[in-house]
Amino acid sequence: MKQRILSLDAFRGFAIASMLLVNNPGDWGNVYAPLLHAHWNGWTFTDWVFPFFVFISGMAMTISLARRAQAGADKTALLMTTARRALVIIGIGLALNLIPNFNFETLRIPGVLQRLGLCTLAAAPIVIWCGQRGVALWALLLMAVYSAVQLLLPVPDAEGIVHVGLLEPGKDAGAWLDRLLLDGHLWKSAKTWDPEGLLSTLPAVASQLLGVLAGYVLASNRQPAEKTMTWVVAGLASLWLGQVLDGVLMPINKSLWTPSYVFAMAGWALLVFAVFHWLLDAMPQPLARERWARVLHPLVVFGMNALFLFALSGLVAKLLYTVKFADGRTLGRVLYAPLRDSGLTPMNASLLHAVVFVLVMYAVAWLMYRKQWFVKV
Repeated sequence: MKQRILSLDAFRGFAIASMLLVNNPGDWGNVYAPLLHAHWNGWTFTDWVFPFFVFISGMAMTISLARRAQAGADKTALLMTTARRALVIIGIGLALNLIPNFNFETLRIPGVLQRLGLCTLAAAPIVIWCGQRGVALWALLLMAVYSAVQLLLPVPDAEGIVHVGLLEPGKDAGAWLDRLLLDGHLWKSAKTWDPEGLLSTLPAVASQLLGVLAGYVLASNRQPAEKTMTWVVAGLASLWLGQVLDGVLMPINKSLWTPSYVFAMAGWALLVFAVFHWLLDAMPQPLARERWARVLHPLVVFGMNALFLFALSGLVAKLLYTVKFADGRTLGRVLYAPLRDSGLTPMNASLLHAVVFVLVMYAVAWLMYRKQWFVKV
């Protein structure tokens, strides 16, 4: 544990615990608004979660790749190792999407893990061969290319009507590209577009590169308090820039992963991580840091097997609504019935189901932590 950065593990644990919470309500018809994605433009607490994962992945890349590359490690070997890891993550995501039907003809190809893998695959050579300035320039270039395509390229919607710069569901350039290349393999709730589509992967890579830049601060020789203040200032600046771009370029939109969304979510990620870093690594009072380490220990436990827990939770959630009893009820409905009939309001019963799900996953994480089982890809 002393060789790990507690604040980074806690931040990662916060992200995975949040994802488990928002992904597993008892009843999708009864969910508090902050625990749902914004319908289209704008953002909620739920819209924090995925970009936080991408941002954290970037911070970890600075430690695992950039420092080793600068220290003289074989850069090609680093790239190959990272590429294998990224491909395994993509493979796990595709495998989860195959369950329960195992139908390759309707398999959804995009997904959360697929995007994480693609972002890692694209960011790795930039991190290995470029310095901080290069990383920043690549992030800006990716967002500029994305913006130019979205705003300037005439594309037909699903009905064949051509639009230029129309950022509505299924009518933007990214949706057209997804239909062109992945038709029949998109998000089943939309069918004509996908929130983890191909074009929006470009700004998602930029999100990861902003995490890399934050990681450079973490890996530097600056004093802990100075690092925290740097992230706070950068976070506030990023939030401001996100709001400016929301007004003058494209709205904050998670499904499109617009540049304004990139900067807004990076700003929040910097501020949230700054809090964890101050409490666990930078606070000058050792006893206070120890107390906060005990308080936040569950998040650290979550964070040390985050990828495994995400995959496991996805598998469990699918099984809950695939396994059926003779009367046609699913296992998930049967398990939720006592909470639904407990006298709680529908919203609170649904929320309690999500909380119980998180606690069950924490029990798995705690057992793995006690056994020192750390699953790495």
